[in-house]
Amino acid sequence: DVLENIIYALFFGVIGARLYYVLFNLKHYIANPMEILNFRDGGLAIYGGLILGAITLCISLKIKKINILDFFDRIVPCVAIAQAIGRWGNFFNVEAYGIETKSILRMGIFKNNSYLEVHPMFLYESLLNFILFFILIKLQGKRKFKGQVLLGYLIGYSMFRMILESFRIDSLMIFNFRVSQILSIIIFITTILIYIVLNGKSSKKTDN
Repeated sequence: DVLENIIYALFFGVIGARLYYVLFNLKHYIANPMEILNFRDGGLAIYGGLILGAITLCISLKIKKINILDFFDRIVPCVAIAQAIGRWGNFFNVEAYGIETKSILRMGIFKNNSYLEVHPMFLYESLLNFILFFILIKLQGKRKFKGQVLLGYLIGYSMFRMILESFRIDSLMIFNFRVSQILSIIIFITTILIYIVLNGKSSKKTDN
């Protein structure tokens, strides 16, 4: 069941990642519609992949009568480790880097025949996702309520993505706002509130 559902999620997740990117670069793709299918030049947004992948899983799990929260609690640590590894693709493609810096962690790149030293955003996010992976694995063994590990992932990822997005120079924008940062703030606040409510209910049941 896990393998079958993950295949569905991966397939539609890639489509979602592309649609999300195209949606927030709509003016360019309306003028160049054939480029929508040109994946080789990049243009996949992780939030789009997560959203459509999650929707696909919910539909599939509902059909198979598998508990959705139990399933997500089982797989989200794997999502975190996959993101940690996947971010290194940004390094090899010289993309998703940050603003110029003299930090000890800076990396050198060539842009328009000029040498720049920038924040290695891929490295920051990769390391944080590795840490998040181990936290989620530990949380799995101490789960108090269904959905706790999923909420832990959403809280952790949205929190550091919200901060890291401020340093990127290639963020998708809507007006003058960074799309991923806005989404991260919404997810962070919403999931924190849900976590507090569900954890409180769980504690009351334990006391009774």
